[in-house]
Amino acid sequence: MKKTGIMSAMVEELDILLKHLKNKKTQTIGQREYYCGELWGHNVVLVFSRWGKVAASSTTTTLITEFKVDEIIFSGVAGALDGDINIGDVIVAENLFQHDFDASPFLLRHVLPLIMKKEIATNSRIKHKLFDAGSDFFNKQFKEEISSEYLEEFDIDKPKILMGNIASGDQFIRDSKKRDEIRQSLDNVLAVEMEGAAVAQVCYEFEVPLGVIRTISDDANDEAIKDFPKFVYNVASQYSFFIIKNYLGHKH
Repeated sequence: MKKTGIMSAMVEELDILLKHLKNKKTQTIGQREYYCGELWGHNVVLVFSRWGKVAASSTTTTLITEFKVDEIIFSGVAGALDGDINIGDVIVAENLFQHDFDASPFLLRHVLPLIMKKEIATNSRIKHKLFDAGSDFFNKQFKEEISSEYLEEFDIDKPKILMGNIASGDQFIRDSKKRDEIRQSLDNVLAVEMEGAAVAQVCYEFEVPLGVIRTISDDANDEAIKDFPKFVYNVASQYSFFIIKNYLGHKH
């Protein structure tokens, strides 16, 4: 049976999935808890990635080398870089960039040594299945599963799912100047976060298929939402849960 590694950038996302994990077995490696079992008939390994590129890379490597996963799904939140993207929207990653990587003058800015490319693509099959899973969630489950109280509080109206590029770096972007600088240096990047591109590089090097989903939690400026933990638990984590559930419900 195919084994899927599911990495959550937020503990809240992991906790919701763990409630549905059957035949759970726990293993501790590198100060991380890896939870093996079954979700909706699929063999999975769940883990909290921890924050930042180094932590996420270490977690990804362990999933691949110790647990022999056949694919990885990574979920979390992100800041919007595009003015047409709103809090509560979802981005399925096409390509991932490290916006803070710069080996110039030896290489052009953002180009990764040896790999010799700026971007790393996610797996085509997985990204389309995630997009379909997210579309099903918004079309069939969203109104029933997400409380109108939280939608009103966070001003979420008619959220959408998009497929596009995401930038990663070891910074929580909360400054408009830094946000604009990232937008100018990398074309067609829709969102920014702290782990995805590092996970993508490890998966690329080990030839393990990857899919990434990110729920938009803020505008990557100094006007972040007031109650971030409440948003993560009551909105973003619910999004991830149902999208992953729908994804695993699709035949591979």
